[in-house]
Amino acid sequence: MSNYLTLLLLAATLLLCAWTLHKVRLIHLLAHQLRDQADSAPATLFRQLEALDGLQRELKLDKSLPSTRGWAGSPDFLLELARHARSARPQVVVECSSGASTVVLARCMQLQGAGQVYSLEHDAAYAAQTRAELARHGLSDWAQVIAAPLRAHPLQGETWPWYATDRLPAGLPIDMLVIDGPPQATATHARYPAGPLLFPRLAPGAAVYLDDAARSDEQAILRRWRSEFPLLRQSLLACEKGCARLVKEGLEEDARPSMELSHSILAQPH
Repeated sequence: MSNYLTLLLLAATLLLCAWTLHKVRLIHLLAHQLRDQADSAPATLFRQLEALDGLQRELKLDKSLPSTRGWAGSPDFLLELARHARSARPQVVVECSSGASTVVLARCMQLQGAGQVYSLEHDAAYAAQTRAELARHGLSDWAQVIAAPLRAHPLQGETWPWYATDRLPAGLPIDMLVIDGPPQATATHARYPAGPLLFPRLAPGAAVYLDDAARSDEQAILRRWRSEFPLLRQSLLACEKGCARLVKEGLEEDARPSMELSHSILAQPH
């Protein structure tokens, strides 16, 4: 009996030691992760400050942009959007979610003297904030924030909560699509419906930008889109939260004068 108790005590001691070593190992790994994050944080912050300064200069803004932290697009993502819009000169830009990106893209339309941004927004408070920011920057004529509550969409045998699209003008080919919503909390793979609902409207050579592409949900969405929309060429850009760029095969997006003429009805007065 005493031998049995001794063996039991020894086994319990070994289990306790193994558990302790496991926890120590986890703490050790966590400490390394925290150290790596602390080491990279100044560089990340500096990059975002550089991008924000680049935005102010390239867009010649005389007022500050809305917040670019939290759920908002990061400055480096916004700079990617601005540089594409300035070079490709899209005439029809559609956004999924509104905010700082709406102001940036509307300013690009104003600088090129033509085009319109259509921003789908399900949150009435955010929509009001974005409209106020557009007015503050004198950009209300260049962007429309569309009230688009989340509605059930039957897609691929499933039902998805996604923006209502009935107020989005029909028949307009989309030259640039920015996907930064709905929020991840609304559903698993919440941004997937943008593919089947909006990709068929893309003009030849159109570009799609997906924010938060470093997240596992967005990576799964990209894999599904790659399978379902093989004509969209995917690439990843080095942004703070990850950014995926998808380009519809067709005319080069930087050389499309005929497309500008086809969208001339959207030209805005100076």
